[in-house]
Amino acid sequence: MHPTRAALVHLSERSSSRIAWFDYAKGICIILVVMMHSTLGVGEAYAEQGLGDFGFMHHVVAYAKPFRMPDFFLLSGLFLSLAIGRTWTHYLDKKVVHFAYFYVIWTVIQATIKTAATSGLDINELVSQFVTALVHPFPTLWFIYVLPLFFVATKLLRDVPAWALLASAALLQILPVQTGWYTLDHFIAPYYVFFLAGYLLAPHVFAIANWASYNTPLALSGLAGWAVLNGVLAYTTSPFARWDVASDLPFISLALGGMGGIAIVTLASQLSKFDMARFVRFCGQNSIVIYISFAIPMAVTRVVLLKTGVITDVGIASGVVWLVALISPLVAYMVVRQTPLNLLYERPAWVGVHDDRKPAHAPHAHPVRSFLSTSRNAGYGNG
Repeated sequence: MHPTRAALVHLSERSSSRIAWFDYAKGICIILVVMMHSTLGVGEAYAEQGLGDFGFMHHVVAYAKPFRMPDFFLLSGLFLSLAIGRTWTHYLDKKVVHFAYFYVIWTVIQATIKTAATSGLDINELVSQFVTALVHPFPTLWFIYVLPLFFVATKLLRDVPAWALLASAALLQILPVQTGWYTLDHFIAPYYVFFLAGYLLAPHVFAIANWASYNTPLALSGLAGWAVLNGVLAYTTSPFARWDVASDLPFISLALGGMGGIAIVTLASQLSKFDMARFVRFCGQNSIVIYISFAIPMAVTRVVLLKTGVITDVGIASGVVWLVALISPLVAYMVVRQTPLNLLYERPAWVGVHDDRKPAHAPHAHPVRSFLSTSRNAGYGNG
């Protein structure tokens, strides 16, 4: 057994009662992602109407920027060691086809709605948008576009020494990559190092979560110190024109991303220990449901607020749009899950590539595998 996999299984068995922290951490991330899109979208739309472009929620979005996506990718790589040794057929089915299915379905849905609203459902425009989205993903779907690329790249590079792989990815994050492909420059280069960290350092992440659950006073003290440092750097203007704030600077953004990922894991461990925010955990369990479909209720609510004029304050409007965008996908999923429309949120068994051969290692009944088999969010760790 691969040493990283063995250590992960060992640590997860020791902390099986606290595996819920993983869902809490994902819940925090998806809530922040929806908040960011909702708030920035409202700011842009209200600015066009001369109602202002900044509200109190923009401060929260700015604060979360250094760690929001780094932590999401850290969590996405956390259980990869359980799957990376499987056959390519099995691996591609779970790590590529799974996300490609949702990406294609929801790209078509979003492109259709967008085209209908702007061009009267012009077929040529619809096809053009879809083809473009195969290279340049929609802003609200880029995460599940990039994630399969990370899975494939990591399996291809699995024999490279861990230190060399992490160092190269860190260098990619630090350097100003300018290839002309927006996805590589703005999504792959900045975040691959955090995905790799989740994969390669998984036993240490589990150990930190385990330690935090037994050392609440120290864990909270560390969180307080991180919260202050993150805030100072996130709100301090950069001395260089190329970067807006200090948290965006090379090396600093890398360090803050890593620290923020650990901070969210620590916070999630505390939430799990006291089970204080079950809705956050529920969001984490259904994070892919929220992610793939929040854009539609978000856009509709924003348009309704603008058309009716019932809320003119950017901050309050952002909060309303955020909550509707966050809750609506969960409600929709509950409504359709027992109907044929559940294919919008759950990949049908007939979609994929199947390998009837037995795995190289017979699966064992341990807490991680049990958790992954029961989690509704099949995308973040099914081996």
